[in-house]
Amino acid sequence: MTLAAISTRRIEANGQTFAVDEAGEGDAVALCLHGFPECRYSWRFQLPALAAAGWRAVAPDLRGYGDSSRPADRDAYRIKHLVADTAALFDALGARRRLLVGHDWGAMIAWTFAMQRTRPLDGLVIMNVPHPAVFHHVLRHSWAQRGRSWYIGFFQLPWLPEVLLTAGRARAVAQSFHGMAINKAAFPPEVLDHYRRNALRPGAMTAMLNYYRANVTSLSRNAAPSLIIEVPTLMIWGEEDTALGLKLTEGYGPYVADFTLERLPGVSHWVQQEAPDAVNARLLAWLGRRGLADAAG
Repeated sequence: MTLAAISTRRIEANGQTFAVDEAGEGDAVALCLHGFPECRYSWRFQLPALAAAGWRAVAPDLRGYGDSSRPADRDAYRIKHLVADTAALFDALGARRRLLVGHDWGAMIAWTFAMQRTRPLDGLVIMNVPHPAVFHHVLRHSWAQRGRSWYIGFFQLPWLPEVLLTAGRARAVAQSFHGMAINKAAFPPEVLDHYRRNALRPGAMTAMLNYYRANVTSLSRNAAPSLIIEVPTLMIWGEEDTALGLKLTEGYGPYVADFTLERLPGVSHWVQQEAPDAVNARLLAWLGRRGLADAAG
């Protein structure tokens, strides 16, 4: 199998400019949304695999990250704007079929997009972030998960998180990857340097933290949707996630009609970067079972 090359360009959408990495072609678009403190680079292993399955695979730097627009206002990072960005990107790409893939904050955006039925989706792929209603329920009843989620409260503080996360050439950002990873070899110095450089761009760390600051209420309140997600949904979960416990992979019946869970033992929160072969194998197998493995056809 010949893997498609990845190219980079800019797209105007929802009044913002987005830098995107792209593999494949056509109007069947797989949009891959990264998390904190990542960027489009985190999907480098998945874009060629999705392109080989017939999808035009696109990974943007989300607003505030990397080479994309960086609004200064905290409210610009509210979930409604992030969902609108996703819809506008699909539209700008001329999507006829839509596969939405998200990890961490990208997964939170993807859940909300699917819950609100912002655009029709052919498939939804979630990595290591729970449905908002499941998160709310577990957070209410689990002191262990409250302890794991301590950083959300810390990120609400002014200026101090920025200082600590960017000190020593963003040493703490590098440690968030290398320290949490089970397979440390997945994050060699050149990969960590990529994320460190992004975090040190002017205004970037504040923009990244504003995802938490602008949405803290929605993260903590009951977010049970009025409509069940009918879109076929795959959740891939690294079992050694130190921030989000395995309890968050349970109880999806009331919220998702067609739900598939793939748990990866010995893999951390950074699942698609740490175990790309395992992730891609499960992703492509699920696409095949759902009739989504030949999107161009």
